[in-house]
Amino acid sequence: MGPGFGLGLPLRKYLHAPTFILANVIIDVEPFLVLVFGLNYPLHGYLHTFPLAIPTGLAFGYVMHLLERLLRRLYKIFLLEANNLNLRSFLAAGALGTSLHLLMDTPLYEDIKPFYPIMTNPFYKPSLALHIYTICIWMGMFGIIYYFGLLGLTVYRKLEKK
Repeated sequence: MGPGFGLGLPLRKYLHAPTFILANVIIDVEPFLVLVFGLNYPLHGYLHTFPLAIPTGLAFGYVMHLLERLLRRLYKIFLLEANNLNLRSFLAAGALGTSLHLLMDTPLYEDIKPFYPIMTNPFYKPSLALHIYTICIWMGMFGIIYYFGLLGLTVYRKLEKK
């Protein structure tokens, strides 16, 4: 979630931030289900491949676009949406979010096959784990600080009007 917050919030004028943030997480529904239900299925299966992650992100972006009218007020309350964005910003947020998640995971897990049906992971390099986790933590901290800055600026502007 760190990269989702760290990139999604500053880019919310161009990408739909809630879609980008959630798309970074939605890919991990697959390992969650495998662990919870003890499925006889790879921990990082088909959703952890570019051929399925990108279409999943696009579909998720489209669904989020359809839900926009219903959720718009909530997004505005939490300052997650800068303005009305078009369908392209939702689709891009979904596809980029799932792709970013996959790019961050591929060096960490040997069982990920990013270019399925090719059955190897050319990016597998577990020595990068500490660096990747550090990047995620720093991006998450940046996103949180950025968000509190948005809150502070909003409060300041409202008080200034009074």
